[in-house]
Amino acid sequence: MFTGIVEQVGTFESLVGSRMKVNWPGLSLDPEPLVIGASVANNGACLTVVEVEGDVVGYDVVEETLVRTNLGGLRSGDPVNIERAAKVSSRLDGHIVQGHIDRIGTILTGAPQLRIDCGRDMTKYIVEKGSIAVDGVSLTVVELFEEGFSVSVIPHTSKVTTLGCKGPGDTVNLEFDVLAKYVERLFSSTPLVRGE
Repeated sequence: MFTGIVEQVGTFESLVGSRMKVNWPGLSLDPEPLVIGASVANNGACLTVVEVEGDVVGYDVVEETLVRTNLGGLRSGDPVNIERAAKVSSRLDGHIVQGHIDRIGTILTGAPQLRIDCGRDMTKYIVEKGSIAVDGVSLTVVELFEEGFSVSVIPHTSKVTTLGCKGPGDTVNLEFDVLAKYVERLFSSTPLVRGE
């Protein structure tokens, strides 16, 4: 579980086969070492650490993750939002984020009034003043429109995450409120297995 409060902006290094590598500045100096098997959100997608070499972290990324997220489209040098899993004893400054990406959205207007097209079929999971994770950043929905939503990005968030350097046409990973998805499942005839 995560909170949507980005800890660091790293740099995408490579994706060779299924092994993705991200440079995490200052990781080797961190008094709390990152261990193999740890969960880390990269642009909001929960990945398992399989390799740590100095400041470079390796993850094995499956096809489902590459299809559902913007990670497969990253190029060497692209910035990546990084967040370690939350501790039970820590403050929950954002909202509960699973790291399970629902959809790739497209930015229509950049920060500070970020407008994102998520597709008309997904707006049912969004409410004004509700929480949403955008590339792993916990944000509050300002407004809904037919194909998406808007959020306000404060200068601090623009500075310490990737949202400040993204603009129209760029993609972002979106995670909607898990409670909305459970409620829909309870009150619908959604099939248990995809394809039924």
